[in-house]
Amino acid sequence: MKKTLKITGMMCAHCQQHVKDALDKIEGVKANVDYKSGTAVVKLSGDVSDDTLKNAVKEQGYEVIEIS
Repeated sequence: MKKTLKITGMMCAHCQQHVKDALDKIEGVKANVDYKSGTAVVKLSGDVSDDTLKNAVKEQGYEVIEIS
């Protein structure tokens, strides 16, 4: 399963890496983050809730405004 997260607050490659690392730490998640478009595309190999994804991003200081 694949989900796209729309994230606010990422301004540079450093921000992008923080978000990628946080999402990749979640079991069953592989993330591809792009700060320029403000998105993270996550591939899920297990059952991961939207709240889990949002919280991982929030802990890095950014906000998920939409998940599709």
